[in-house]
Amino acid sequence: MAWPTTDAFASTWHAACATDAVLAALAGPWSVSFAIAQDGDAVRFSFENGRIAAITAPAFTIGAPATVWAKFLLPTPPRHHHVVLAMIARVAEVSFAGDFKTFAQHCHLVRRVLEIGKWLALGNALPAPAALRPSLPPPPPGGRIAHTIAVRINGIPHSIAYEEAGTGRDVLCLHTAGADLRQFHRLMADPRIIAGHRLIAFDLPWHGRSAPTPGAVPGSWRLNTDLYVEIIMQFVKAAGLDNPIVLGASMSGEICLELALRHPEAFRGIIACESTDNVPNRQTPWAFHPEINQSLFVPEWIHGLMAPQSPAECAAEVLWHYAQGGPGVFWGDIHFYSGEWNATDRVHRIDTNRCPLVMMTGEYDYSCTAEMSEATAAKIPGVRFRRMEGIGHFPFAENPPLFAGYLLPELERLR
Repeated sequence: MAWPTTDAFASTWHAACATDAVLAALAGPWSVSFAIAQDGDAVRFSFENGRIAAITAPAFTIGAPATVWAKFLLPTPPRHHHVVLAMIARVAEVSFAGDFKTFAQHCHLVRRVLEIGKWLALGNALPAPAALRPSLPPPPPGGRIAHTIAVRINGIPHSIAYEEAGTGRDVLCLHTAGADLRQFHRLMADPRIIAGHRLIAFDLPWHGRSAPTPGAVPGSWRLNTDLYVEIIMQFVKAAGLDNPIVLGASMSGEICLELALRHPEAFRGIIACESTDNVPNRQTPWAFHPEINQSLFVPEWIHGLMAPQSPAECAAEVLWHYAQGGPGVFWGDIHFYSGEWNATDRVHRIDTNRCPLVMMTGEYDYSCTAEMSEATAAKIPGVRFRRMEGIGHFPFAENPPLFAGYLLPELERLR
């Protein structure tokens, strides 16, 4: 089933947008017009002062053939067809025409308009729910303990925030770019995991409760490989961690590969999720642009990296964490993730006999695809690679119960 092309459906779609509670909450002193096109037909949407208004010329048009939109409109779309940013990035038949900066300013609005249209196209009654994702019961109490610790990084003293939960083998948990240790709260509440493992997660400087580098210029954060390794190793030393297992994803999955190469003796094993030896073309100027609202754009940029099966509550937490990032912090992390980081010349030297290495990547990750991770794994003798079905780029945060099913067997092997 593709988009209905009747005038009646377009009118119903417009009317649903005019009464939608999510769009009403986004209303403000802004105006935009855009179009959604299918095989030459287009439905235009115009907003004035944040409200549906008379149709004007579109600033941009997102188009695709009916066969592509049919995949988007499935209750559970296949990977790369679940949100428009993934489609633009990975589906060759999808076209974008017009001003991309205007799209970046309003991509959260486009997503909601498409969600409403999909809800209607599937034959559901209004109002459309705030999220089309499944729901998840609240987690049990976690029993987390919060700390701060003094850590010297390149000779400069920092106060680093960290939390721990559970007893047993230490598992050092590294958050993703632009986020913080709250990504691990639900894993820290999973009795299956904390019964035999002590999970420890810390906030990088400039992230979460860890303050910026003392005396640094606001907005100057730039992460690189050497600095990242230094921060982790100094934290391990200061916190007195005993030969921990390391768990990371995305940029922290990348640094896991570097830790396996540089410090194999320091870790019982490493679980690198959503990692590869090089991720090109994922830096975006709109994450640190004075005409773009960072707290709206950055969450939207990463929203499509999560699988559609990921629970609404978990996805909302991920987006909220990203909305709270400091100015330029996400940009500075991506400087490492998809810029300075390139290990194509050295990952083959990782010795998995000295440090067991597991690589796992979610099928819906369109930034570091499962194919990219598997190609890197093929260069490392002795590595274990697993493709995680129904998971995207933030496995431990977007769907902790499902991810735990992949994680627990690996933790047991590493014991």
